[in-house]
Order: sequence, then structure tokens, then C-alpha cells
Amino acid sequence: MKLTSGRSMVINVEYNQLDPLLRATGHPDGDVNCETGYSPFPGNINQLILELGPYIKELTKTGGAIKEFVNPKYKDASKTSFKSSTRLECMMQDYPKTLPPSARVGFTVMDTWLAYAPVKNNPEDAAKVPKGNPYHSATSGEMAIYRANSLILKKAGVQVEDPVQQVFNGQEVEVWPRVTWKPKWGITFAEIKSKVSGSCSISQRSTMALKGRDILLENLTLDGALIINSTDGAEVKVGGSIKNKGWLIERIDYKDTAFPEELRIRGFRMEKKEQLEETYSQPGKYTLKP
Repeated sequence: MKLTSGRSMVINVEYNQLDPLLRATGHPDGDVNCETGYSPFPGNINQLILELGPYIKELTKTGGAIKEFVNPKYKDASKTSFKSSTRLECMMQDYPKTLPPSARVGFTVMDTWLAYAPVKNNPEDAAKVPKGNPYHSATSGEMAIYRANSLILKKAGVQVEDPVQQVFNGQEVEVWPRVTWKPKWGITFAEIKSKVSGSCSISQRSTMALKGRDILLENLTLDGALIINSTDGAEVKVGGSIKNKGWLIERIDYKDTAFPEELRIRGFRMEKKEQLEETYSQPGKYTLKP
């Protein structure tokens, strides 16, 4: 948000401050949704990128001191007791307030599917979230990773089958192919796109884990589970038709203490029926084409 109050600045506004700020600056209804059904103000996820030179100079001047505040969470509208401990806080996103007017400050807006999937609600609370609103649970957080990876591969030219709707711990979520990779396989879109060629496709029921730097997908048709492990220096070309029973998703109720907590909050576990798993522990050039 760009604020003008004696000076102009581009700065994040904390969620609990946004509504009163708008009401005090000519928006009598505060933070209300526009015709899109969402707030017209982009959300802030506190991913900050700082240039080290000016940052060190500013720290030398301020000692890292940021203005403090309290944000009490009350049990109810009577505001006579706290829901949780109230503490003195300061916000890292207030850093631009200490900068001189000549400082360059900007922001980048990304689609939610690529940038935002917090895990902070337990299964019971997540199930109470009104339909259409984000669950922000372990279930939705994991499914968001698979969705993002599937969409990235689609943009890179892979035919990825559409997701199905399923319910875990009372939460209806999109279930995409369970696609994941180590960061060394690809961090930027250009990296990932360079490792995909020809006509590749992945079915909705598939699972794919790429654990290596130089794994190349060439004319791959996957309908099942595929796990590739490769050391640095091993170039692996993966193609052809790979079909097996795959990994099935088995529902788990969060109240079922027969399962460990990490599975109960997730709402499911993987039943590993069948997979093709290959490990390349020596440098070299390899081809996997069943």
C-alpha cells in the first residue's frame, strides 16, 4: 500500500491495522470485498528481499530498533480476558519506515497458488472454516504443494490430468498428482522447463519424486508411481510409458490414535502398492525407458 502522511512511502500494512486505517482515510466501509469477491488490497506474506549494502548502513544508524506495539487477542467481545498471552511485538515489514525518502521500495504480487499455503490450523478448527475459504491446515498445505508443482509442469508443457475433489478430516480439497522434487532439480521455471521435452503426461493418480540435479523428462507417460534418485554428475533421461499400481491415498481420521500425530493432522497416508524406483549413485549418462 502506498501511504501519504507528510511523506509518501510504499509499505505493508498489518491485517489488524488495515481496516481502521482505511476508515480513517476516506473509506467508510473499511476493508470490504470488491466485485471479485476478494479484498482489493493484496495480501502481505512477509517475504522480504533486502539489498545488503543499504541494509547494513541502516542497521548501523538504527541499531535494528523497530517501533513496538501490542496486538491483544481477546476471548470474546467483552475484552475482559485474553485468548492467548499478549506480548510486545515489532514488525520486520516496518523496516521501510526508518529509510530516507530517497530509498527505493517496491513489491511483487504473485498468484496465491504459487506463493501462499500456510499450515497453522488444527484439523478440528480447519473443518469449521466456511466453504470457499482457505483451510490453512496440514491437509490443505500439502495438497497446495502438489497443485503448485503440477501447475508448474503444465506451464512447462506437460499434460497433467485434472484434479479430483476429496474430503480429509472434514476438508474438501483438490487432489492433484502427487508431484514433488528436490530443490536441486529446479528452482526457477527456466530450469524446470529446460528439463522437460517432447510429449509428457502424468495421470491424476500418479506420484512422482525427482531427487537429483540432472533428471530429464523426455516423452514420458506416467500412470503410477515413479521415484528417481541420482547423484550429482549423473544425467538420467526418463521416458516411455511407466504404469504400475502406484501409491494410493488412504483416509485417516484425526481422532484415530492408532496412527501417529503427523498422519492424523494430515488426514491421510500413502499406501505404497507399487512403484518404479531407480537409484543412480555414480556419475555418468543413463537412460530409463521401460
